[in-house]
Amino acid sequence: MINVDKIRADFPILKREVHGKPLVYFDNAATSQTPQVVIDAIADYYSNYNSNIHRGVHTLSQEATDKYEEARIKIQHHFNAKEAYEIILTSGTTHSINMVASGFASLIQKGDEIIVSALEHHSNIVPWQMLCEKTGAILKVIPMLENGALDMEVYHNLVNEKTKLVFCNHVSNALGTINPIEEIIEKAHTVNAAVLIDGAQATPHIKPDVQALNVDFYVASAHKLCGPTGVGLLYGKQEWLEKLPPYQGGGEMIATVSFEKTTYAGLPHKFEAGTPNICGGIAFGAALDYMNAVGLDEIAAYEAELLAYGTKELLKIEGLKIFGNTSEKTAVISFNVGEIHPYDIGAILDKLGIAVRTGHHCAQPIMDFYKIPGTVRASFSFYNTKEEIDVLVNGLKRAVMMLS
Repeated sequence: MINVDKIRADFPILKREVHGKPLVYFDNAATSQTPQVVIDAIADYYSNYNSNIHRGVHTLSQEATDKYEEARIKIQHHFNAKEAYEIILTSGTTHSINMVASGFASLIQKGDEIIVSALEHHSNIVPWQMLCEKTGAILKVIPMLENGALDMEVYHNLVNEKTKLVFCNHVSNALGTINPIEEIIEKAHTVNAAVLIDGAQATPHIKPDVQALNVDFYVASAHKLCGPTGVGLLYGKQEWLEKLPPYQGGGEMIATVSFEKTTYAGLPHKFEAGTPNICGGIAFGAALDYMNAVGLDEIAAYEAELLAYGTKELLKIEGLKIFGNTSEKTAVISFNVGEIHPYDIGAILDKLGIAVRTGHHCAQPIMDFYKIPGTVRASFSFYNTKEEIDVLVNGLKRAVMMLS
């Protein structure tokens, strides 16, 4: 059982005020807040052993290298990758997706088919469109249903011998829908297609087991997991990572260099050119330690309570419509009230100290499906409370009254 008061004490930012009001932070799907233990890990790095990694013989370099590689192993264990070298540290989910898309440019041929879902973030649409433009491959889309779920019957019909890649988010950032990725992966593998799952929105709520999923690639960002911005991961099965060419050339990703020929380093360094975000990687490990100490199952159970309570209370507001009503979803409520523009609601809520996200949430095809300009999105985390939801509801009533 989560002790939310104790947890809130771990997050310094939750003590601040915005416009003279106590901060109510409901923009967790964009970026989670950072506990003191992660802030301390960042300060410790820069205060005590800031140095470049892997190549130095001096003490600071060795200490930084050890801490960085320890973080990689923490990430490996958290996601249950078979090998630590199957974890590539990147700048985030978008970087990870682009690495895979770039690599497949040499493996995809004209007429091959790539499948994405209608629920994707732009970062899991645009790279594949670019890949299709380069290679002549054809992009197919799994359509969505009115309740925010994917039309899986259509998906099963889309998969055929021409299908080479399937890409889907584990959880929709705009609606909170949890997609049936096990079914998606299993079907794709019947035609030997590779599958990439975008776990950016899932990993704060669900602890994925990449071996049990049998997924080929899984990507995520630390800043959704109580970690810092600018760092994330690409998990890839060894067999696929060895097939893909390097994404960038430079230091660290080489074995030998001459003007006649360069040979590449083994995994994971083949994909980690240049000086990485050393501090970010170490802090990512600290954030996972924190999340696991709280317990992902406990987090999921508590956030389900917040979702149920928030849904019930918000639906009491006349004219409020929630988009995304599947039975399987994370603690995200995406809504509009009547014809009021979501930006106007968000601006008033901010004056009341309430942080929500408004707009199309980098998922414009979803908004086009519903024929709306965007939504107000309230996304909850395990450090939020039902009392804060009450503040949101009262603030929303006030906003609606002012804007009607």
